[in-house]
Amino acid sequence: MKKWLFAGLCSIAPLALAHVPESALEACQDLSNGASCAMELPNGRMSGRCRTLPQSHGLACVPERKSAARPTGSAAGGRPAARKHTVVQSDGLQHTVPATEAPITFSEVSISIQGPWRVIEANGISEHKTGTFPNRGNPHEIEVQRYRFRVPAIPQIAAQSTPVPLQDFGIGLNGVPFDPSAAEWYLGNRGRWRYEALSGAIQLGVDDNYAHVQPNGAYHYHGIPTGLLQRLGVSKERHSPLIGWAADGFPIYALYGYADGWEPESGIVAMKSSYQVKPGNRPKGSKEPGGYYDGTFVDDYQYVAGSGTLDECNGRMVRTPEFPQGTYAYFLTEDWPIIPRCYKGTPSEDFRRGPGNNQRERTAKRPARRL
Repeated sequence: MKKWLFAGLCSIAPLALAHVPESALEACQDLSNGASCAMELPNGRMSGRCRTLPQSHGLACVPERKSAARPTGSAAGGRPAARKHTVVQSDGLQHTVPATEAPITFSEVSISIQGPWRVIEANGISEHKTGTFPNRGNPHEIEVQRYRFRVPAIPQIAAQSTPVPLQDFGIGLNGVPFDPSAAEWYLGNRGRWRYEALSGAIQLGVDDNYAHVQPNGAYHYHGIPTGLLQRLGVSKERHSPLIGWAADGFPIYALYGYADGWEPESGIVAMKSSYQVKPGNRPKGSKEPGGYYDGTFVDDYQYVAGSGTLDECNGRMVRTPEFPQGTYAYFLTEDWPIIPRCYKGTPSEDFRRGPGNNQRERTAKRPARRL
């Protein structure tokens, strides 16, 4: 039986605590790290402790964390009850498990064009090292999968974008899926206040690749896939190579692209999301968390057109080494949303989770609670 592995590294979650109200900073003036503090917000008085925040914010008053209650019983339809979380402000730190474990077997990936489809078949095993699983934040072991995804070989931009539901956004060239969301909600209510996976509010046992494991043994990325990008040679000196395919068939790149997406001679720049943390305070009520917007929840962010280099789906029209004639393409970014949260085209039904979808097979039947 594997022992729990306590996280050896502590990483700053992208854009967590990007907006801190002045009252939170003022409450810790002349105080030390860990000291008790209190601040006045429009929706009431809030107490906590002074914490040193990332991104040079200095000391700020951060509400104390409360323990998450484990689920008991089942929700409607046989679905496990959601865990009850009460964290309102995160400290911006996501503890990661060192990626020191060799893959459990060889990575197997096949990508081919079959009629109108690009067919991706894989066993879900990376070539790079992973963290130790199970670990303290993730109780599942990595297992071989049997993936078969079809995406359009010639994708088209749709009349309107489609939000990414609780499913994989796409899949890497190494056969490991990109999964931006976590099924964790404030008070366990499956509604507006869903926790951002890498905000640090909920420790999910991710490794140095910002990946962990589903109950069915599927290893998947919640953030920048460090090991994959290293193997593909992603560098700030040149345009990102292709790193994967989205469910709608458009290509996925990471971090770096041309300053003018249509002009390879325009130089290389870091791609920047056009999302920002909302200013002000969240609503407060019996099912509302209150506190201030800081990136703890997905709904803490808003799209501000033109504030970055990418659109609302973290993509743009580009010419790339793989598509010299041009294409729409997605980019993974250091800042939120990291992995895109909407599709510009029409996503393949093969990525949909639920009864009747046999394109994504599992090797073992386990509880279906999603992480």
